[in-house]
Amino acid sequence: MRVEPRSGRLTAWGNALFAGLVPPDDAASAIVGEDAVHRVTGLPGEPGPVGLTLALGRLRALGARGLRLALPAPGHPLGLSGPPEFNAAALDAEEAVVAVGVPYGLVPEVFEAGPAGDVHVEVEWRCLPVREAPPADVPSLGEAERELAEAMREATAVLSRLDLAASGPVAEAAIEAYRARVHGAGATEVLAPGYPPRAVRVVELGRRIAVLVSLAYESGHGAAVSAGEMAARAEALRPVERTARRALVAAYNGMVEERER
Repeated sequence: MRVEPRSGRLTAWGNALFAGLVPPDDAASAIVGEDAVHRVTGLPGEPGPVGLTLALGRLRALGARGLRLALPAPGHPLGLSGPPEFNAAALDAEEAVVAVGVPYGLVPEVFEAGPAGDVHVEVEWRCLPVREAPPADVPSLGEAERELAEAMREATAVLSRLDLAASGPVAEAAIEAYRARVHGAGATEVLAPGYPPRAVRVVELGRRIAVLVSLAYESGHGAAVSAGEMAARAEALRPVERTARRALVAAYNGMVEERER
């Protein structure tokens, strides 16, 4: 699970744009982040790839009121509502964005280009039809916040039980490094303007747990652990990871949910 999914950035800043809280160019710049360029293909009325600014404007003109995040995993179609083609593409990418008010969704495909030492990332978002139905397994912000508190305790207990470095100073250093990157030059928002404070709290804790889970998996690679130990580690961490993903989806979708109420 990516700690900071590209689909999350598109959801957050797209929602801020639709709410009239940020200019189009600022939203597009925040979504692209450190990548070189983002393009959108398959938009209705557009014969070829277009930039994010035009794509978001087109979706709004078609009737989109907001965007929702999906973070599916095998056996857990979190945030999806079909049809099978879209679900399969989102599952392959492990993330997607679903428009609210129009039957379209966006799935990212990431490419690396350039010579060694000067590699840059390009992202192509494919616009595909979606089924307009309630998304799968998305909790409310209140539910997500309560689940995260328990997940944080469980993550710490699991890491300590497995005797992983990720349960101590290594984890804290990684979390602080992540915070420094997120809140570095030019980064002023955890999500985007307009999000409720509870969503900000939930996404911060969800990202923290995602860092811990990522460290736990990474500490096993290259180490002298058996396949059985790796399987046991994955089994122990799976419920924690699932809770973190559910919380991130609830947080990124918080602005839409608040407006829809």
